[in-house]
Amino acid sequence: MRGPADRLLVKVAGLDRVRVAAVVVTALLATTAGLLLPGALAAAVDAVVAGRPSAREVSWLLLVGGAEIAADVVGGILTTRLTATASAWLRRTLSDKLFALGTRSRFAEGDAISRLTGDCTGAGGIVPIVVQCGSMLIISSGAIVLLALLDWRLALVFMGSIPFALLLARSHLRRTADDVLTYQQVSGEIAARMVDAVAGLRTIAASGTADREAERVLRPLPKLTLAGQGLWRTQARMVWRAGLLTPAVELSVLAAAGFGVLDGRLSVGDVMATLGYVALALGLVTQIPLLTTLSRARGCAERLVEVLDEPLPVPGKLPLLPGDGTVELRHVGVKGALADVDLRIDGGTYLAVVGRSGSGKSALAGVVGGLLTPDEGQVVLDGRPLEHLRPEELRAVVGYAFERPVLLGTTVADAVGYGSWAGESAIRGACRTAQVDEVVVRLPQGYRTPLTETPLSGGEAQRLGLARAIVHKPRVLIFDDATASLDTVTEAAVERALAEALPGRTRVVVTHRAGTAARADLVVWLDDGRIRAIAPHAALWRKPGYRGVFTEDGE
Repeated sequence: MRGPADRLLVKVAGLDRVRVAAVVVTALLATTAGLLLPGALAAAVDAVVAGRPSAREVSWLLLVGGAEIAADVVGGILTTRLTATASAWLRRTLSDKLFALGTRSRFAEGDAISRLTGDCTGAGGIVPIVVQCGSMLIISSGAIVLLALLDWRLALVFMGSIPFALLLARSHLRRTADDVLTYQQVSGEIAARMVDAVAGLRTIAASGTADREAERVLRPLPKLTLAGQGLWRTQARMVWRAGLLTPAVELSVLAAAGFGVLDGRLSVGDVMATLGYVALALGLVTQIPLLTTLSRARGCAERLVEVLDEPLPVPGKLPLLPGDGTVELRHVGVKGALADVDLRIDGGTYLAVVGRSGSGKSALAGVVGGLLTPDEGQVVLDGRPLEHLRPEELRAVVGYAFERPVLLGTTVADAVGYGSWAGESAIRGACRTAQVDEVVVRLPQGYRTPLTETPLSGGEAQRLGLARAIVHKPRVLIFDDATASLDTVTEAAVERALAEALPGRTRVVVTHRAGTAARADLVVWLDDGRIRAIAPHAALWRKPGYRGVFTEDGE
């Protein structure tokens, strides 16, 4: 019974049946020509040794050799195209699933990239691998048959090596399967850690923790080394065993052929054909490393299946209920960030989230906005759990802006309207609210200026990120330190414009500024992942610990 990985590989193999059929046909042509070549060589040699006219035999030899070369070249081109097509399909399928999982995905960024690149390529090459294995099996079997037709004694001598060859192949495949999968998994884990480290490169450099971070990234390296060493040991064991088996079989069959020449059963050409058939029959032994590639392809498929079989969030069956943007957090916990957080944000509230670095501010904003799924508890928006909202529903009611926004799209207008169907007037309105319209209109092509030709300061990029969050007029706006690069005057102007353009919206703002917290209706003071207090800024300001939060950040 085939497992999920095998079913995926079968599906990949059936994506382009015409090209697969062409690959099989070219492989059969190359296999047939390869089996005919030793006989053609023997006939040509015998004709030359006997002094007979050899034009026909030599022509046949050249024809067979040319056919094999041509079939190999065409087959190589076809397999390359087939692998590229299959890999592209796998990447597209995997990307669709990862996007569908969204922020609820349990796969780290680096690990997801590893699966999208290496694993899709490995699994996408399954057809050429299987065709090559099948060709070698046919060639080896055909060579034994032709050897028996030449002299049954030669085939009998050769057959004595088959049990050893099968034992070698079985041992090699069994030993490599676990090591291959472990190597791929640990490689993905290291890639995930590396992506995290690169994203925080400036922070690492500024804090002087490069050595500690390098140790964290490379911590799985011993496990990777063990898996790699296991692969190489198995490979080396196979190489020296095959290196002993191959010449031993060749010498044994050649000795039997020598007796055949002495008895007059075989000619000089037959001896050369014998060597050719033995080499072809031993091809299955020399191609045992191909089994490692096959095992790697199956391991890649297993890693892809892990993502493809991941259950999608179950959407609610009811239409999105009307509401005013009231958000409730009920006993919410996020490992390493938040613990037992209970919070109610009434619709239309302007809520500031403050706390020292590492207190869980961004985690709280991510949970409220649906970008982070809590490990414990539940988040409810207007009476409906966030996990029951479809991605498109969540985008319609929640707008998100980040400290370092990644602007996507071809032009400035694309970047602001990304993820929405907003028209030009809505995009310009959002930019005016974010106090960035004057910057954009001064660009060479205004809103149609390509992003690659748009020099932006940190504050200008932040304001475009704010406009992107505003453009679809969400019910809840979440700013995760999204105004940190703005001066206090511009920040205050943005807040006034936002209140006028989108009145009554719920706003959750992560901030390090006392002035921003002072303008909020309420402040949530986080300390070590827990809510220490909820009150207006003026009431909290009497507490030295609260004032110390802003002193730490330079306020």
